[in-house]
Amino acid sequence: MKYLAAYPAALRGQVEQLIAQGRLADLLRGRYGDAHDIRTDRALYDYVSALKNEFLRNAEPLSKVAFDSKLHVIRNALGTHTTVSRVQGSRLKSKREIRVASLFKEVPLEWLRMIVVHELAHIRVREHDKAFYQLCAHMEPAYHQFEFDLRLYLTHLDGGGDRLWAASAAPGLL
Repeated sequence: MKYLAAYPAALRGQVEQLIAQGRLADLLRGRYGDAHDIRTDRALYDYVSALKNEFLRNAEPLSKVAFDSKLHVIRNALGTHTTVSRVQGSRLKSKREIRVASLFKEVPLEWLRMIVVHELAHIRVREHDKAFYQLCAHMEPAYHQFEFDLRLYLTHLDGGGDRLWAASAAPGLL
């Protein structure tokens, strides 16, 4: 249960019970509706830009926002933010990019929002400190619950469980 390692032992024990009873997937399906419909990089860019404009109006614009199929495997990350700076004449230009693991094409909108909020918060606060998580909670009041539930889902997948919101997992399509 590597995704839950930082949580208290009692909570991890409850999760282990849910897994042993085969109830974790049902719990997650019951809490969240269908997967979101943001499937393209363009739609993701529009979604992220709308959130950025709502909460971080004065921040520099984003150059690129994309789903990345290699992100989870290579960097063991769910999303990344990068700033690339280069000199153009006498000016220093910077480009900001956000990449989201392709896994998040087929999850509830709440989890995609949580990942996007997390990466947007890094525009203002680099470290994962108190100020960072306060900004995350300001942009998404249920941030911590969504993060925990996402960690439950990743634990489910890590244990060999099926993707719960994948098109092939939808009832009637099997």
